[in-house]
Amino acid sequence: MQNEQLNAFIADKADDMKAEGILTIDVQGKSSITDFMIICTGTSKRHVASIAEHVARESKLAGMEPLAIDGEDEGEWVIVDMGDTILHVMQQEQRDIYQLEKLWG
Repeated sequence: MQNEQLNAFIADKADDMKAEGILTIDVQGKSSITDFMIICTGTSKRHVASIAEHVARESKLAGMEPLAIDGEDEGEWVIVDMGDTILHVMQQEQRDIYQLEKLWG
């Protein structure tokens, strides 16, 4: 799957779960670990974990196994590593503190 297709797929699956503020950031040349970051917000710990779980499950069904998932137990900030794209699902407080959009944008 091409980067644009992968990014659209991940954003669509996050949107399925009513993720808020979905934003894709191109970090090619800025990061050595990924090419794109998708950032979105969940309204609670359970919502954040559910968004990440849904994206991971749908990715597996589409034949794309996530490389790693981290933070599900805490539910404040969950990362789903899809290789060329990393999904960050955060509660609003975490998103405000870390401001990934400013850091990587």
